[in-house]
Amino acid sequence: MRKNQQGVSYIGVLIAIIGFAFLVKIVIAVWAPYWDDRVIDGQITELIKISPKNISPSEFASKMGQRFDMNGIRDINFKDIAQVTNTEGLQVKKDYEIRKPFFLNIDLVLKFEKSFDQRSVQTQ
Repeated sequence: MRKNQQGVSYIGVLIAIIGFAFLVKIVIAVWAPYWDDRVIDGQITELIKISPKNISPSEFASKMGQRFDMNGIRDINFKDIAQVTNTEGLQVKKDYEIRKPFFLNIDLVLKFEKSFDQRSVQTQ
């Protein structure tokens, strides 16, 4: 039986540092797309609230494109990620995915889906 305690070995410290760096790399890779998606959801909700019921889908899409430019979302085009219809009120269905290179040939795939309805958004 040993009388002296031993601390963490160098290998243990190295593995902990590598694990921490791996987690930081994941957070950095995933943070920006999730933040952009949150901004996109907020802008869609805000524009739906202030839009008249008879707005055309193309007019809504062009206004969203302007909002994307104002908010610094330049790598995503609204017409590519969302479908806008105006039957019995404005409806927007957002569905897209983003692939981020992570490590060597490993990619992170982030999928974002959400539907917005003018009647439900305006009642909130």
